[in-house]
Amino acid sequence: MASRSKSSPASAKTDISTVAFVSLGCPKNLVDSEKMLGLLAEDGLTPVAYDAAEAGDQVDVIVINTCGFLEASKDESLGVIKESIERKKTGQVKRVIVAGCLVQRHRAAMLDWAPGIDAMIGVFDRDRIVAAVRGETAARKSLPASSDGPKYWIEANALTAAKTRGHETTGLTVNGKDGKGIGYFEDDRTRLRLTPRHYAYLRISEGCNQNCTFCTIPSIRGKMRSKPLRTILDEAKELIADGAFELHLIGQDTTSYGDDIGTGLSPDGSRGGLPEMLRTVSRAYDEMGVSDGWIRLMYAYPTNFSKACIEAIAKTPRVLPYIDIPLQHASNAMLKAMRRNTTAEHQARLMDDLRRMIPGMSIRTTFISGFPGETERDHQELVAFIKQQKFDAVGVFEYSAEPGTPAGTMEKDAKLAVSPEDKTRRREEVMAAQQEIAFARQTALAAEFDENRPTSTGRRVDVLIDAPLATKGKATSGVSKAGGLYQGRTAAQAPQIDSVTFVHSRKKLAPGELIRCAIVSADGYDLVAQPVDDLEKRVGLKVLG
Repeated sequence: MASRSKSSPASAKTDISTVAFVSLGCPKNLVDSEKMLGLLAEDGLTPVAYDAAEAGDQVDVIVINTCGFLEASKDESLGVIKESIERKKTGQVKRVIVAGCLVQRHRAAMLDWAPGIDAMIGVFDRDRIVAAVRGETAARKSLPASSDGPKYWIEANALTAAKTRGHETTGLTVNGKDGKGIGYFEDDRTRLRLTPRHYAYLRISEGCNQNCTFCTIPSIRGKMRSKPLRTILDEAKELIADGAFELHLIGQDTTSYGDDIGTGLSPDGSRGGLPEMLRTVSRAYDEMGVSDGWIRLMYAYPTNFSKACIEAIAKTPRVLPYIDIPLQHASNAMLKAMRRNTTAEHQARLMDDLRRMIPGMSIRTTFISGFPGETERDHQELVAFIKQQKFDAVGVFEYSAEPGTPAGTMEKDAKLAVSPEDKTRRREEVMAAQQEIAFARQTALAAEFDENRPTSTGRRVDVLIDAPLATKGKATSGVSKAGGLYQGRTAAQAPQIDSVTFVHSRKKLAPGELIRCAIVSADGYDLVAQPVDDLEKRVGLKVLG
């Protein structure tokens, strides 16, 4: 457990008992939120749903863990912060605490944007959350101090944070790739999870070594810091013991795991790096005596994704034939302008290798439309690439100029800037191309089922049940009106970001169950399935009749 200070006598007298938590942004931020909630609960504070505050109930403290990656994220975070401050003015809330990326990136401007914040915590200081919530005194190192002003815990980087906490840092760096890094010294264990019990996010690293011209992550979270394998193993075992069937491996660049701490992939690909990390996570299930499980790799980076990494996905037990690998563009001119250190040709070969070496491989990716300097030809190359590759899932974002990034400066050049109208049009054209691909794929899957031969037709898949739905099953070919409707996912579908599979079952199902199903229909991006047992029972009843 990460170290933290004990409550002072003065703070102990403060009447603070309930905390509402708002977690914004990506899964990596969610892990931070879960860790802070764990620390608060361990200290005797009671977490309550933010819905209670929205409903007007009395809540002692609201904590907002912010996202500051994009301008839209900043606006969303500030909106929640200001709402919370208004609740404090009415007496509904006693304290408002702000944490996370927005604080780390814009620390000097936060009080101008949202006067009324009681304390702020940077991305390297989440273990100070109890002190912030209880109103303890902070050492202000980054902002001017005042006797009645807000308290601040904002370390400049991971190395200074490690020194402050008494870690030995002699000879260690935060340079990212020199093999002498401080690594991820924090502890993500003992979290109060916000995900359903059957899946969890397992952070394998923090920060990023890449220098993409559009990205603010290195300036906020720093260079890459890998979590030691022993720590990953222990955390995975804790999550499995807590009921997690599916583990999502996350980081800013999971491909480069270990490069910073000297345990990266060896030149011949025989040891270390991402492959060794995948084997370690799979071993956690073995050591817990659990035979089944899903391991899903997220946030891979294409540049250094080697054959050894592909083979590890193909051969490591429980690792799904699925990858989330943001490509960002398919025009060489744009990839160069973005400093992606790859080419369209390399990306195409990588996609081919993934599909050739991993049976049933599903590929999810993301792209940016309207990057500074993007021409109509660049855009058409991207659309053609998507049509050629037929990705399983695609996300597209209109370029957002971020202060402090090279691309943000490029956007100021009228010759390079893409108009808002063209950004929107290009994004819509990319999504239209992907929608056609996705709808055709799902329709083809559904067409494999013949309701007159239900036991011998239809694609068989395992579906992980996420939640029951309030509505009954809708009229669908091959599906009766009896029974309940559930939302689930196949191995090709990650939660929150991908399509879903609706399961119509005669018997009651529980979240976390893995059900063998047949795909019987499609609904746009989504699939409709029925348990194989239900189909066999239906045929049996017809024979008996």
